[in-house]
Amino acid sequence: MHKTIGQINERIREGSARVVTAEEMPGIVAELGEEGALKEVDVVTTGTFGAMCSSGAFLNFGHAEPPIRMERIWLNNVEAYGGLAAVDTYIGATQQSDTLQAEYGGAHVIEDLVAGKSVELRASSHGTDCYPRRTITTELLLENLNQAIMCNPRNAYQRYNAATNTTDRALHTYMGTLLPGSGNVTYSGAGVLNPLSNDPKLRLIGSGVPIFLCGAPGMVIGEGTQHSPAGGFGTLMVTGDMKQMSQEYLRAATMTGYGVTLYVGLGVPLPVLDLDVVRATAVRDEDISVDILDYGVPSRSRPTVRTATYAELRSGSVEINGEEIRTSPLSSFRRARKVALELKQWVESGKMPLALPARAIDPIKQNKPMHQSKKGPRVLDIMDRSVITIGETEEIRTAAKKLLKGETNHLPVVNEKGILVGIVTTFDVSKAVANPGKAHLVRDIMKTKVITAAPDESVDIAIQKLEQNNISALPVIDSDHRVIALLTAIHLGKLLGGRWLK
Repeated sequence: MHKTIGQINERIREGSARVVTAEEMPGIVAELGEEGALKEVDVVTTGTFGAMCSSGAFLNFGHAEPPIRMERIWLNNVEAYGGLAAVDTYIGATQQSDTLQAEYGGAHVIEDLVAGKSVELRASSHGTDCYPRRTITTELLLENLNQAIMCNPRNAYQRYNAATNTTDRALHTYMGTLLPGSGNVTYSGAGVLNPLSNDPKLRLIGSGVPIFLCGAPGMVIGEGTQHSPAGGFGTLMVTGDMKQMSQEYLRAATMTGYGVTLYVGLGVPLPVLDLDVVRATAVRDEDISVDILDYGVPSRSRPTVRTATYAELRSGSVEINGEEIRTSPLSSFRRARKVALELKQWVESGKMPLALPARAIDPIKQNKPMHQSKKGPRVLDIMDRSVITIGETEEIRTAAKKLLKGETNHLPVVNEKGILVGIVTTFDVSKAVANPGKAHLVRDIMKTKVITAAPDESVDIAIQKLEQNNISALPVIDSDHRVIALLTAIHLGKLLGGRWLK
């Protein structure tokens, strides 16, 4: 059996179409079988509601009197892009306020406009013969704009890898706050309800396909940025009219220590044409796996702690190394379900006829990392290889002499095997000398928690370690934990001053 898009739209017009959500479809297939489900179901609606940083809107303000060609533009003190036409702009969701920083950003401007709030436009220009005005400040409502077109370069992520943190300090990331020692696991995505999870071969989703976007009818433009369906990480570029949107499906948020983002509600209606569509839309949370990545490793290629399904993640806990670790979502499944249900009503009422893609999206594309023609400086480029160490059983006065003789303020401490076990500073030694007591040996005063660097590590990561731990030096160690060099704030100062740049 095979159905055409025309037959399905005719049933929608007649009011006889059977429309179900993607959450319902697996049960229907289990009950009726694939052939029965194909005969019974005409449309499957999907939904997702999560943080979509790659979102924003094109706005047209109309011409002022006298006219101005806006070159620098701010909306509620959030800078918008000024490189378009005279009174057009694009405001990105993650752009932060000049005054409130991460407390308010482009996402908040978009939400305020949709919510009917007034937004201050402030712009400047150098002035031209045809655009003589140099500055303008005015209050605007969404209804005052000629166009307010949401255009999101990357939405509807097919799935997200989950996150944990094996380090001994909390991390603040776009995956939320990650507690030390794998204290929690965060995840995002709608799993069984996600549009691309229900159409992984992208037969039904492509350019021109109608969608639900933040409560308004929208459309798929094409593949989203970082589209990588070969690995199960497809994305969509989408658009819709902000003037028809609802604040219920569009929410600004600030992630602690990361910045501003925009939560977007998006759904796609999928026509059930044949058995392949039935099988694809019968996907369950148990069928969708993601990696739990260690965000404690500051690299693009983070190590995988383990793999888990959305069913496991949504259960509230997963097991890692024999321990039950609490899981928490960054997206809202409840709101994603509401998107799918409202979209179901749209289709049933004839508000949204279905369409197949005018242009297909590549279903096997693999996203590539950035091509870097120049590598940034590494620790080995600026570290001091003539590092002076001291044994843990040596006397404190020996440490004092080495500090004076070596013209250094830091002494990495090693054991009898030459392995790093601690560090002492000029301050530690001075304090011990000024307060003679039970401390006689280096091991009595050394700090055993040592923040280190690796020779191949990026200097940016080393700087971050110094700042986060409020220290001024990092012992550089090899794979056997032996000290091979020292990196200090002085070396970094030389780098920033340009003396180490090549």
